[in-house]
Amino acid sequence: MTFPPQPCEPCEPCDPPGCAVLAMPSDIDFCNASGLLPLITAAVDQRSDDLRLLVLDFTATRFMDSQGVRLLDAVRRRLPTRTRLRVVAVPKGVPSRVLELSGLRRDVPVYDNLTEALRVESRDGGERGSGLG
Repeated sequence: MTFPPQPCEPCEPCDPPGCAVLAMPSDIDFCNASGLLPLITAAVDQRSDDLRLLVLDFTATRFMDSQGVRLLDAVRRRLPTRTRLRVVAVPKGVPSRVLELSGLRRDVPVYDNLTEALRVESRDGGERGSGLG
């Protein structure tokens, strides 16, 4: 039996060099959003020397309200300038729709699957991003 990753823990297999992939919980709302920010920040701080890309994986997230948008915006603003933020979300899923309606999708690239998000990184891996803030 396979268990989904715990919220904000690295996904398996190991993340590619310079990248961190964090799985988000099944629900993001008023009850847990404020507790997720310190977990994400700690994961970024652990990799602060070489982190170029942070991918937040929302594929297991079934519910997200405006607190999820606030969380993403807070993460985006706290990232080091050299670190880019990307989101993976099911195309017709709630997180994807919430990001579209809020307008945050214009500022944070959203990909349909993890492979696609990481493939784009490998193509422009030599490029240093200016951040999304």
